[in-house]
Amino acid sequence: MSPRALACPASLKGVLRASAAADALAVGFRQAGVFVEKMPVADGGEGTLDVLGAETETYEVVDAFGQPRTARVGVLPDGSRLVEAAEAIPFDPERLDVTAASSRGLGLFIKALRDGPLVVAVGGTATMDGGEGMLEVLDRLPGPTRVLYDVATTLYDAPRLYAPQKGASPEQVAELEARFRAMERLARYAELPGSGAAGGLGAALASLGAELVPGAPAVLDLLGFDPRPYGLVITGEGRVDATTAEGKAPAEIARRCAEAGVPCVVFGGLVTVPLRGVETVALSGDPSRAEQDLVELGRELGAGLGGS
Repeated sequence: MSPRALACPASLKGVLRASAAADALAVGFRQAGVFVEKMPVADGGEGTLDVLGAETETYEVVDAFGQPRTARVGVLPDGSRLVEAAEAIPFDPERLDVTAASSRGLGLFIKALRDGPLVVAVGGTATMDGGEGMLEVLDRLPGPTRVLYDVATTLYDAPRLYAPQKGASPEQVAELEARFRAMERLARYAELPGSGAAGGLGAALASLGAELVPGAPAVLDLLGFDPRPYGLVITGEGRVDATTAEGKAPAEIARRCAEAGVPCVVFGGLVTVPLRGVETVALSGDPSRAEQDLVELGRELGAGLGGS
């Protein structure tokens, strides 16, 4: 049987969508003479709406800094609406300001939806406000709600782990930690896995009655991920670090591949902490080369798999 590979990358945030990353890997595998299938993935963070291929509706919303933008809502096969928080209040590396970023726009977004089951994918936001802005304008959810979290981080750990990525100084991290601990409404949800996702949005949505569930397993199940027919699975994201193992899609894919006895390779545009127990490959780290890096990686892995 000829070698087969599965390319299932997550997005390289701000650089390549998951689908574009999968396309680039596929080009390389095909150049090596390897049959490849593509399954772009997400984990409840940015890109979840795209990889699930849901029909979409558009809404006019405001972002984390009050600026108008258009956001999409997905309609899943069971009729549930899928809201991706990053559609409304996305992380923007050009504007890192955790003191000014507010989740209010997400609250207004959800408030505008008609009643019915809701799925909220919470990762990839600019915010670190413990959902305070959202809760100022949203006092109820439109129906039974599941929150897909991209990291299992709990509420009080979130500032230390994620605020620096969003531009916080050490002094601001300490202030945020104190602020989160002072939020009495969120205290009973603070130890739930995922409560710290998206700067505390997990806990805030739980306080409105939402159920928190790991995003990566949920998305992979919806996509029908099964590594068994393949000789190699390649996955990855823009940055592989200590948080990757906290529930990101590459870690869940690597875990399922290990269970199935299928070789897996994880790539990162940057790798600061390799994922334990699986081969982890760093790309050049140059965003302008990301697409070519992935083509070359696909070709190299394809040759190693027994291609031409």
